Amino acid sequence: MDINRVSCCSYPMRHQQPEHVFRALAEAGYKKVDLWGGLPHFDVNEPGYDFDAVLALSDKYGVRIGNIGSYCGAGFTSDDEAERESEVEKTVKVLDAAARCGARSVRSVLGRPESPDLLDRILPYYQRVAEHAEKVGVYMGVENHGGPCSGNPPLLREFFSRVGSKYTGVLYEPCNLMVAGVDYKDAFEVMKDHITHMHVKDCYPIDGKMRVVWLGTGIIDYRWVIAALEGIGYDGDYPIEYEVHDESPERGIGKWLDMWMKL
Repeated sequence: MDINRVSCCSYPMRHQQPEHVFRALAEAGYKKVDLWGGLPHFDVNEPGYDFDAVLALSDKYGVRIGNIGSYCGAGFTSDDEAERESEVEKTVKVLDAAARCGARSVRSVLGRPESPDLLDRILPYYQRVAEHAEKVGVYMGVENHGGPCSGNPPLLREFFSRVGSKYTGVLYEPCNLMVAGVDYKDAFEVMKDHITHMHVKDCYPIDGKMRVVWLGTGIIDYRWVIAALEGIGYDGDYPIEYEVHDESPERGIGKWLDMWMKL
């Protein structure tokens, strides 16, 4: 695989300053980062956050921002219309920041709390921000966590069919799906028309519970995943998300990259 289509999630180093993260990724051989959408890594809606400084680090270390792991849409479930409108403005700022740095996509959420009963409330706001996403050429994707919406492939397919924009959809996460008890291959078939981004990690049943394990030692068939995604025309990144504690992220991310490149 082309190294320029592989990135690394900064979330495992979320307590480290951006320069530490960019340096660690460059030393491990990465050319892109999937930048966590929390401080100190990213939050353009937080006063005092210096995005220019982060972009300077990106240039300094030769590590581009491929995706921003933001939490856009969190306020769309609010009972307060003013808060929902404010969330639209915040989401637009994140999309504009992504476009500025050349990121292909941003992560979004289906409100907080996440509830199927609130999707009708969310829908018009997603449609509005989808228009801006298309305008600036940035995709949005809800990550397959284990929530009542994000972990429910048929519901996600129905919702994003209603949104009606190819610029909004699902961040396909095979490992998270399996941990939530959802078969990742079946989920792909359900959601394949709405996949905008993805994440890479592995899992295995231990003591009766599905747990995240060292990449390549679990049950996720990533050759199948790659073939399936490429088969639907996916042209985004494959971001490695190091979420084990065998070694520090600074050491582990390079080993996972080596393993991934040998697939």
